[in-house]
Amino acid sequence: MEMERIGPEPANNNNNTNHHELFPATPRTKASWIPLLGFYSTHYPTGFHRKVIAEVIATYLLVFVTCGSAAISANDQGLVPKLGASIAGGLIVTVMIYAVGHISGAHMNPAVSLAFAAVLRFPWKQVPCYFVAQLTGAILAGFTLQVLLDPIHRLGTTSPSGSPFQALTMEIVVTFSMMFVTSAVATDTKAVGELAGIAVGSAVCITSILAGPISGGSMNPARTIGPAIASSYYKDLWVYIIGPVTGTLLGSWSYSIIRGTDNKPTKEVSPSMSLKHRRMINSHENGLQTLMHENEESNGVCRTCKTILP
Repeated sequence: MEMERIGPEPANNNNNTNHHELFPATPRTKASWIPLLGFYSTHYPTGFHRKVIAEVIATYLLVFVTCGSAAISANDQGLVPKLGASIAGGLIVTVMIYAVGHISGAHMNPAVSLAFAAVLRFPWKQVPCYFVAQLTGAILAGFTLQVLLDPIHRLGTTSPSGSPFQALTMEIVVTFSMMFVTSAVATDTKAVGELAGIAVGSAVCITSILAGPISGGSMNPARTIGPAIASSYYKDLWVYIIGPVTGTLLGSWSYSIIRGTDNKPTKEVSPSMSLKHRRMINSHENGLQTLMHENEESNGVCRTCKTILP
């Protein structure tokens, strides 16, 4: 239906002029999300959103358990002793590695993602997405604890018991230990991958027992930032960002150095990858042909791990 135009006729003697020519319609544009979808499909692998969701869930559960147990312990050690809070932190790391390690790698820690990328064991372009996912999970867990543990105000927040320098040094050392172990069992194909969860969880448990009385044993910027926002408590927050980042970088670089001739970027290895498959990848890296590939070869490429055979 045409709109009736009110007012004097335009200074044009052609009475047959269509009003659509006088008032051209605004051309339709593509939805604003189309370019973003194109960017995502171009720069990220198919199913990458599943990795991001896995990181949100894993980090949420990590912060929920570690900070929840720490908050209850700080309020009443009769309910949860400090040793129990440290053990709970190590156990939830172990459980999450076995739960989502084969999907996202179970980083659950921005410092870990950064360290893996620094030694070329994780794509740099995926790091920002992992950061957002991990911080989202941590913040959601912090506000969940705020609802459940009311009237407790300090929801597992970490702060130095002594000087900030002491806490910073402790965070660097314990995060270095955790990342060194993680680099060994999660990226080296000669390591027994089935034990990755137990090894990393044990490292977290042991180091948090030691670091707890001094720095709180965070080892994870997301684990500190989430409860800090929910509790509105930001004292010496920088310690728990610089410390873990420095420690993880030193830990990953140190293991890369002692790997020797194996120190080269390879196909990303999941901690939950089967031992047989890891050994197959290792045989590829050493330029060896084994009987395991007799039925796996197709045009010179292993169908299982997509490695080009010699």
